[in-house]
Amino acid sequence: MKRKQMLMILAMAAATAMAQTNEGGISTQMLDEIKKSQTNTPAERALKNAIAGNSIDALAKNYNAGDIDTHFTIETPRQSITDQQSSGRCWMFSGFNVLRSNFAQRTDSLRVNLSHSYLFFWDQLEKSNLFLQGVIDHADKAIDHPRVQFFFKHPVSDGGTFCGVSDLVDKYGLVPKEVMPETYSSDNTSRMAKLISSKLREYGLQLRQMVADKKKPAAIKAEKTKMLATIYRMLAMTIGEPPAQFTYAFKNESGRTVTEAKTYTPQEFAKEVVGGPISGTFIMAMNDPRRPYYKTYEVEYDRHTYDGTNWKYINLPMDEIEKMAIASLKDGKKLYSSYDVAKMLDREQGYADLDNYDYGSLFGTTFTMDKAQRISTYDSGSTHAMTLTAVDLDENGKATQWKVENSWGAAWGQQGCMIMSDRWWREYTFRLVVDKKYVPEDILKANEQKPLMVMPEDPLFLEDK
Repeated sequence: MKRKQMLMILAMAAATAMAQTNEGGISTQMLDEIKKSQTNTPAERALKNAIAGNSIDALAKNYNAGDIDTHFTIETPRQSITDQQSSGRCWMFSGFNVLRSNFAQRTDSLRVNLSHSYLFFWDQLEKSNLFLQGVIDHADKAIDHPRVQFFFKHPVSDGGTFCGVSDLVDKYGLVPKEVMPETYSSDNTSRMAKLISSKLREYGLQLRQMVADKKKPAAIKAEKTKMLATIYRMLAMTIGEPPAQFTYAFKNESGRTVTEAKTYTPQEFAKEVVGGPISGTFIMAMNDPRRPYYKTYEVEYDRHTYDGTNWKYINLPMDEIEKMAIASLKDGKKLYSSYDVAKMLDREQGYADLDNYDYGSLFGTTFTMDKAQRISTYDSGSTHAMTLTAVDLDENGKATQWKVENSWGAAWGQQGCMIMSDRWWREYTFRLVVDKKYVPEDILKANEQKPLMVMPEDPLFLEDK
């Protein structure tokens, strides 16, 4: 018996050794080659010690870049800097920056601070409904189907795009910040989002079962309404319940009240501030070198409301995007824009440039992927929305650097703003929302063509946060 056990142990050990040296695994020979390729010079040992005990960015930073040029030939009027705190609502902050800037320009003297928590409440309720209805629509598919997984992986998110600002404002209106201020959970969305997501997943399973049990559509709709009532209560307790009407008087840039107090509904107030519906007034341009330019695309199920519009964009070269951005800024119009903000950003100075850090020299290698390759491999994509506010032009009218208003507080970077070299801007800009007034006719025409449908799992279609 002992002999049999010993033979079995030896057989298992041999099988394990064979499994570990199968083609494709790290064999002993391969590991020896890897170790032999390493250098052990005094300089290499000193470098290892330095990297082990210090920030990689601090060691890779180029300190000979000189002072940052803060002059811009074209700059829109400054406005108060906002702070999204620990939330992913940059898309709303950037969108509101554009709306309040346009309002100040149109009225010449009036200023307004808009309530992010108000629209965020409706955003989260609408996204909850989008999830529940999406689950119902695809209840005939297996739970591991890619489209069903798309819903259950992320039932709700605090991220988004300017399309969400458009759909939500047109549907629910706006209120001033004084009427519905921030709460702890609107500033710190993580715990609230996890609890709501957990509840929605539970509800999603129940709705799938109702469809499987062939319950009538009316009964399923009634159950969904009850579920949304619970979500509404959770949102009201954490963010506050949105007002149906309120009284407000506008102030000037000095903070002095200059209009008589008036009673508004949120929809009436939005009309006063925005002037009319946002939908249909803009195009979203994207730069995706993987796909043909001058084509329009639509991202399936990427919208903020079930009855709203899918995220639609036209793919353009950066030269075209630059021309539209300059035309808008020259007319004093700020723009919603989004970037892969983590790449080559000196956070301390609020400056982004391709030469800020030399990671290659530090590690004795190179990083050679271009923009298309970075997108395809999930190495890069839009992560953060900011408000494009200024550009510096050379003698030929070409951009040399850009400036954006950020939503990380006035103490961050360049007094709450960020400066980007044009080289960085071209590599890490992904989206720009442009008023149709500044869009050439040929691009407007191309934007109206029937869009090609793309899947929301694509690496470029992460929401701005």
